[in-house]
Parts: sequence; structure tokens; C-alpha cells
Amino acid sequence: MNMKAKLFWASAGLLGLFAASVTAIAEQKSELKPAAVLSRARLITQPQYVNTLRGIFGPNVKYPVVLAPMHRVGGLVDVGASAAVVTGGALERFDSAGRTVAKEVLDPSHRDYIMPCRPASEKLPDDACARKFLAPVGRLLFRRALSEKELKAYTEIAHAAIIEVGDFYTGLGGTLSGMLVAPEFLYVTPTTEVVRGENRLTARSRAIRLSMLLWNAYPDSELLTAAENGSLNTDKGLAKQVDRMLASPRLADGVRNFFDDMLVFESFDTLTKDGKIYPAFTTQVTTDAREQTLRTIVAHLVELNGDYRDLFTTRKTFLTNDLAAIYGVAINDPDRWAPYEFPTDSARGGLLTQVSFLALYSHPGRSSPTRRGRAIREIFLCQKVPDPPPNVDFSALERPDPTLKTARDRLNRHSQNPVCAGCHKITDPIGLALENFDGAGAYRTDESGAVIDASGALNDASFKNVKGLEEALHNNPRTPTCLAERMTSYALNRPIEAADQDLLNYVNTKFAANGYRVKELLRVIATDKTFYAVPADNDKPTINKADAETVTLGRKS
Repeated sequence: MNMKAKLFWASAGLLGLFAASVTAIAEQKSELKPAAVLSRARLITQPQYVNTLRGIFGPNVKYPVVLAPMHRVGGLVDVGASAAVVTGGALERFDSAGRTVAKEVLDPSHRDYIMPCRPASEKLPDDACARKFLAPVGRLLFRRALSEKELKAYTEIAHAAIIEVGDFYTGLGGTLSGMLVAPEFLYVTPTTEVVRGENRLTARSRAIRLSMLLWNAYPDSELLTAAENGSLNTDKGLAKQVDRMLASPRLADGVRNFFDDMLVFESFDTLTKDGKIYPAFTTQVTTDAREQTLRTIVAHLVELNGDYRDLFTTRKTFLTNDLAAIYGVAINDPDRWAPYEFPTDSARGGLLTQVSFLALYSHPGRSSPTRRGRAIREIFLCQKVPDPPPNVDFSALERPDPTLKTARDRLNRHSQNPVCAGCHKITDPIGLALENFDGAGAYRTDESGAVIDASGALNDASFKNVKGLEEALHNNPRTPTCLAERMTSYALNRPIEAADQDLLNYVNTKFAANGYRVKELLRVIATDKTFYAVPADNDKPTINKADAETVTLGRKS
């Protein structure tokens, strides 16, 4: 038991009772010991935490949760969750989040909806009512039914806490907050079992892996039941659950999280712009820009079941009044999100011309063709661009020079340095196509009085403006295969390995055959046996395929 948890239970006067209860729980755990435990345990992420609790307690409860950030591995934060540890500071955040959520769940405005019963007295223990609440909640939090020993232990903890504080709901809330900092809730450790000589994932671990992929949350009751009765281990039972989950509104949560992760949108938390240069770029614009892109993605991929590649050319999106000011358009309903379609003569179209991408991959006071070009290479094409040398001279870009009016002029001067030329040749011809948009994402035709040249090239595809770049990215075969690789890595919760090539070939073939529809891509991955396979050697080193595929002068090396 960690020191933070000890302090929590000591403050409630329940440390001795908790220790005795843990002993009982540990005994029960030994009875459930699986054949093996896979090495890659993963820490719950903030979106998974919120999505899981929203699935248990409903959308009306507030979840003001801010957990510690995680490192990005293989281009994804979710993969980095397998290497995350709970430090003292991180545990403090989990503890604070658990207390806040428990208080919200059992607040008078929510308890009548959430609680399956009412206590005989709100000032005294009611063990029968406490059990009715703790049993189903514990099953969903820990992804398995609580044993009688565990349920008895938690009920006794609640009983003592209620006596201590003189309030049924406060004492029960303390027990719930304790469950929310339990390692069994915070960590997912895949387990295996041996069946007819074959080492395979347990049905419970299959359920968790499936729900994390499709909903970015722990399993719901129906999926857990399918695991408990064994139907999830059959092809028919698995297909039934996959169909149900793909048809659920909760699929939007899973798709949103994947793209929020892939697009590195956690960078919005630290994004700043020079207020004197971009006065319209407010904090609300920052929030809305992120949401606009995610709404566009979910509407196109989930609601319309559209072709993934069309995200780079679609003119349909959603705007708020604050965003409309940046885009220079008017919307019908300024008080909320409104559907909007850019006209055919507009330079806007697709994800690359949305404020989220343009502002995120720029400097605080100016645009950045290099950052934008690098982001396109790394995010959408899975091609690693080398970092600049530590001693590179950026003075040609930073120092005012009246003869270098546009970003193209400055980059041409900067790229004369042979140390810099190699990388800039693979980023700038793409990023310069977006120079008609300033560092905040607003449209412009000139810079410092000079007309902007937005021509460029993506590998062998040349274009005159951003529309040509969008078409080139849409038609590039690397665009959908990159998404399939990212999604497979996300599903497996690890970087792609050389041994995964056959799986990637299969997934890419199916993705193309299904019209590059993400829902079908998810179905292919979720129903394939490889998704649930147990590695022969859990500790063997992995190869980050994205990092290994470094681009040199616009071509894969």
C-alpha cells in the first residue's frame, strides 16, 4: 500500500480496517491467479478514465479530471501508457480525481439516478444498500465480479466510514474514491490462460482490449457478461459484440481519442499566440479549434461512414462564432456549434486548412512551412523527419531583412546551408503550400506586401496551391496505409514490429477493399485473431516502424 493511500485511509480513521480488508482481497486474488501475466501493463489514460466513468455513472455527472501527462511512443500517447508509472505527483492527481468524482456521483442531484437503493437512514450504515451499489460498480471498475471476500471488505470499509463521518453517502463516497485509486482500476495487466496446450488471452483480457480499441474505455456490463459466459472466445460471439459496439454512440469516443492522439492535440494545452499579432486568437478559439477538427472527423468517419482520404478535401465542417471570426465567415447560429460548408471557390478544404492544424504547427508570431511540412510527413504519412542539428543557425529566419519578404524567401536563404538543405527539401515544398494561412490560421494573399507563392510538391506530385496539396495527400497511397499502421499500433498498444508486416499487409488490403472506411478498419482489426494473440516472448525488443522509416530528400530510405 503506497504512502498516499495510507494517508487517505488514516485520515478517515480506517487504516487498520483497510489493511485487514486488503489481506482478504489478496487471498481471493491468489485463487484467481492466471496462467501467465503479459509484461505490458498499461496505465489508464485521462480519456479512458473519463469515458469509463461516464459509461458507469452517466453523462450528467461532471468529471473535472486532470491527470499527469504521458510520454508519446511510436507517435501515440496511448502506446506510451504501457511505459507509464504512477509517481507521487501522478498519484496525487488520481487521488484528487477520485475524491472529486465520488463526491459528484453521490451528490443529491445525481444519487437518486445512480443509486440502486435508498438507505434506511442517511446518517447510519446500511450494509445491504451499500452492497447493492458496490457490487455492480466494483465489477465495472475492476472488469470482473468482486468476490464475496472483496465485497465484504469494501462494505465493512463503507460501514466504518459512515459511522466515522455520520453520513451514509459521504462514507460510501470515501469507499468509492478508494476504489478509484486501487491499482486494479488504474492499471490494465493482460492475463493469459492455457487451453488445450495453447497460451491465449483470458476472455476478460479480450474484452478489455476490445473495449479500449472501440470505445477507449473499460468494458460495459454486456461485454463483461460475454467474457464471463465464454461466448467472447467464439468467432460468433466476438462478431456479435464487435457489431454491437461499432453501432453504439460510444464508438465516437474511441474514434475521437485515436485522432486526438494521432494529431498530437495535447499540444493545445500549451499552445500560445502573440496577442498583438493575432488578437482574434483567444483561449476560446484554441478550445474550439481542437473541437472543430474532432467533430469533423467523427461526423465524416462515424456518422457518414465516409472514405478516410476525403478528410483532406471535404468542405463540410462545424463552426462557432469565435472560430468564424478567424475564418472570416458568418454562421447562422452564433451561440453554439453550427454545420458549415465552405464554398467551392474558397481556399479552405479538409483538415490541413483548419485552424487546429495551421495554428498548432506554427510559431507564436508567424507561420512555419517547415513545421507544417514536417507534421504532414510524420502524422499523415508515418515518415520520420530527422531533427535539426543542435548547432543549426536560424538567424536567416529570425533576423528582419527587408529583402526577404516571404517565408519562401527566408527559407531559400536558410536552406543554402548544406547542413539544413536535406531536411528542408522534404518539409518545405509541402508546408509552403499552406503559406496563404498565417500563424493563427487566417487566410491571406500576401506577406509584407509580396504576393505569396503557394506552389510546391509532395514527392513526385507537383501543385500550384493548397488545393493541389490536398489532392496529392488524398491520392498518395501512403496516406491510408499510414493510418492503418497507426491504428494497428494503437490497437496492439505497442510500436509496430518487423514481425507485424503480414498483419499490416492484411489490414491494408482489407482497408482498401472496404473503401478506406475507418469503421470497417476497426472491424477487421477487432475480429482478427492476431489482435488477441499472445507474444511468444513478451520482453523482446520492439522496432518503431515509423522511426525506422526516415525520409531522405522526399523518398523513403
